[in-house]
Amino acid sequence: MTQVAFTQGDRVVLPPYGLGVISGTCRRPVGENSYEYYEIQFAHTASRAYVPVAAPQSAGMRAALTENDLPELLAQLQGSTLKLPPQWAARQRLVAEILAGGNPLELAVLTCELRRWNTERGLPDLDRQAFRRAIKLLEQEVSGLENDDAQMVQQFLERAWHETPQH
Repeated sequence: MTQVAFTQGDRVVLPPYGLGVISGTCRRPVGENSYEYYEIQFAHTASRAYVPVAAPQSAGMRAALTENDLPELLAQLQGSTLKLPPQWAARQRLVAEILAGGNPLELAVLTCELRRWNTERGLPDLDRQAFRRAIKLLEQEVSGLENDDAQMVQQFLERAWHETPQH
């Protein structure tokens, strides 16, 4: 796996905490050694996370979406399908994996499918919670991006959030 170097001001995603910004690096002691860490701050909270500079992928940290990623994200939101298991337990395992992984394209596919389910027949409580969680994670990731695609994604997610089942 290719090592990605991050710099101060980079937008990153750290599942399950969400979107943060690298405020810099610092050295922290661990036992008798000292290691370099990225310091990540999260908007609207005093929370911080420290991720090893030598292996950010070990914590699941990745670069946040950029404006260049939005056309593909929008396409996934508008027209993808995901075969969700009809059995509750199997479906919840798959949904939990997608939510925990935080991959925006997988979240978009999940959101598209759960939206379809919601408009066709309504969602049971746990599926509705997962749907709203996926929307919130995507909204967070798109926040701060300003182009037309970002606005289209935000409008789509806002509509999906407020849709009601059509019986």
